[in-house]
Parts: sequence; structure tokens; C-alpha cells
Amino acid sequence: MKRTEIKDALQSTEYGKQINVKGWVRSRRGNKNVSFIALNDGSTIKNIQIVVDFEKIPESDLQPVTTGSCISATGTLVESMGKGQTVEIQATEIEVYGTADPNTYPLQKKGHTMEYLREIAHLRPRTNTFGAILRIRHNMAIAIHTYFHQHGYFYFHTPLITASDCEGAGQMFQVTTKNLYNLKKDENGQIDYSDDFFGKMAALTVSGQLEGELGAMALGKIYTFGPTFRAENSNTPRHLAEFWMIEPEVAFIQKDELMDIEEDFLKFCVKWALDNCHDDLQFLNDMFDKGLIDRLKSVIDTEFVRLPYTEGINILQEAIKNGKKFEFPCNWGDDLASEHERYLVEEHFGKPVIMTDYPKEIKAFYMKLNEDNKTVQGTDVLFPAIGEIIGGSVREEDYDKLMAEIERRQIPMKDMWWYLDTRRYGSAPHAGFGLGFERLMLFVTGMQNIRDVIPFPRTPKSAEF
Repeated sequence: MKRTEIKDALQSTEYGKQINVKGWVRSRRGNKNVSFIALNDGSTIKNIQIVVDFEKIPESDLQPVTTGSCISATGTLVESMGKGQTVEIQATEIEVYGTADPNTYPLQKKGHTMEYLREIAHLRPRTNTFGAILRIRHNMAIAIHTYFHQHGYFYFHTPLITASDCEGAGQMFQVTTKNLYNLKKDENGQIDYSDDFFGKMAALTVSGQLEGELGAMALGKIYTFGPTFRAENSNTPRHLAEFWMIEPEVAFIQKDELMDIEEDFLKFCVKWALDNCHDDLQFLNDMFDKGLIDRLKSVIDTEFVRLPYTEGINILQEAIKNGKKFEFPCNWGDDLASEHERYLVEEHFGKPVIMTDYPKEIKAFYMKLNEDNKTVQGTDVLFPAIGEIIGGSVREEDYDKLMAEIERRQIPMKDMWWYLDTRRYGSAPHAGFGLGFERLMLFVTGMQNIRDVIPFPRTPKSAEF
């Protein structure tokens, strides 16, 4: 008999029909006459109840059916008399695929801390919480691809290994085939890469943006969506060594148009979650964050504030005068901390903020300089509960201005000739942004730690599974 997914079985009204479901046992209870098995196959957060009458199936046959075991259940779909479900299955046959020793299986029917579940990340997808998070993660990926496809962008694959000069970039993971116990060196004691795979120093990418700009200069508008790597020794709830980034890049747009795209894109993704992940969001709302669904709806229903950095600093300094305490300083020229961003979003405006026109000293070399020669056309989106969720900017398209900034900052560019060629040959106004996928997931799920929105978190001293 063909298997029916549990999400479909729960919505069926074909009472009296023989169906087969397969999945993992969440719990089993009962009395001397009957046993009730809660079964889940991952297709939905909801379990289906399997009712086993011992007159039809001997109780001894159910001894291997413990929490965590995997079974196939065939039986009759009937209306449920119990609370919490509309249908259940009166079993006629139970087949055990895999047992789970109740003395050693780590996911017994009790509450587990998030810290404990990170230690068993290979099993945590079987919990309600992580089943919900991973289904939402899938839907967010679909939303991202759908949005850009519908708006005429091309999915552009940028390299994960970059052979650009990584000198001075201590936050990159080096890629090598060299024998680390017997490194070939030149007469100055420097590592000689001539015998390495690429013939030069190579590293895992920290961003696909620069290559993405090349795509936009030919295809008009592109987006990247792939893993990126940062060797930051940061043990915080907001940092991962391996995470996913979405980086659209668009030719022929200015700052206002970029902000329109940022706002429209985020609203599309949040609405997609509300429209397609109702049961999972409701579970997370009820169990972890009572304000989650209301917060998601508030993003869709409001117009984002567009706030120049200088005005933002003035608001923060006024708040300090009125008694607001911040851990970090916020004078003009400072890079805002998450606490400052969240104050503006959550307390002052009560809605998302797109902050613009940052001091050039705290932003990247490629951002377009304003006429004041002090600020650049950055467009960062700040969200409630998160702080910065998008970092974007108009890019400097003028070759001479870009080179002057590179030289002023003493950025090693000897292997970046290809990037500078986009300004040498047919340069065009263009802009783009980067969105950390896991930051979006934190907002949409209400989770507090970024390690809980990716299946297998990579952090300092942790590369398990």
C-alpha cells in the first residue's frame, strides 16, 4: 500500500479508508486493552494518533514500539473522539523498522534545554521545535528564490574558494593541500605557495558580493544565495563560522530604489512565512515567544522609517540626556551597537528602520561617497529583536574615486584587477545588499541563538556532525 504523508492524512475526510503511514514514535500510552501511539513523519508538526486494539494486534507485538522507534502503521482512517485531532487510525498492522532503546535514546518525552539539544544536533531535527525551525528554513529559502525569480533576477553562483590576495584578512579560513608539518618557504622565510593546489594563497569566501557585482555588470540584476565563512573567534548568540548569505546586486539603480527593494523583499519573505508556515509559527509562538506572530504581522503592515545616520545619533544622544543607559558609546563616527539599533526600532520608532549615509570610516571601501566627502550611501535595515538584518549600499562606480579610497586605506589589491575592470570598462551605477539567512531565520522563528536556526552550527572549537 502506498504511504500517505501524515500532513495529508490529518486533512483527509475519507473515513473508513485503509491507509498506511510511516514515521517515528513520539510517545506511546494506553491501558490493558488498547495502546495509543503518537506518530510523526516530519511532514507537519502535528502527530497522528494510531489506536492499537489488543484484540487485533497482540500487546507483545508492541514491545519494540518505544519513543524514537520507527514504524509503519496500516489501518482504517476514522474520525477522532479525542481532543486535539480530527482523525486517527485504527491499526490493523504494525511493522517496526527500527527500534530505539529507551535506556539510551536521548530524546525521551520531556523538556530538553537548547544547550543539550546542540550536543545532539544529529537527533534534534526529530523534536517538535527543530522540525518546525527546519520546515520554516526550507520555506524561507523557497521565498527568497521565488521573490528574485518573479522580479527578473538571475541566480548567480559565486565561488566558495577565492584566490584573491587574502593578506591582512585574518578572518578567513585558508584552503590548502600543503603539508602543514613541512611547509616550503622562500629565502625570506615566507610560505612559498608555488607547490600548493592553486599556486597561491586561497581561502573560503567571506562574501560573494564582489563577484556578484561582475554579474550585475552583465546581466543587469543577479542574486547569490550560498554558504559563507568567517573565522571570527566569536562565541556569541549572533555569530557562526559557517552561515548562508543572500546578496542581490542591481545595475542602474540609486539609493532610494535600493531601499525600496530591501523593504519589499523583507516583507515578501515574512508574509511567505505567515502564509505557508502557520502551524509551525503557532507552535513557536505558543512555546517560545508569545509575541512572535504579532511581530511578524507588524513588519508587513508598516512602512519602514528611512533615517540618516546623523539623525539617528542625535536621537540616541537625546535619549541618553533623558536617562537612557547604553553599554556602548554612540557619538558621531561610532559604529552603532545592536542595543542602539534596537532602541531606535523598538522604543523610538516602533517599526523597522533603514539607516542611511554612514560615516565613511566605519563602512567598506566600495561604498559610494556622498558630496559631503564624509558619509557614504549605506542602507542598513534594522529590525526589532535583531538589530541589523540587512547591510546594503550604493557602490562607487567611478574608477578614480574607488582607487583613491583603496589607496587611502592601503588595501592590498594586486589580485583584484578583475574587480577594478568593472570600473575601467563600461562602468555603471549599481547597488546591492547582503542578508544573513540565519539572521532572517532568527527573526522569523523568534529563536534567541543563531546556533538553533541552522542544522549543524559551526562555531569556535565545534565542528561536530
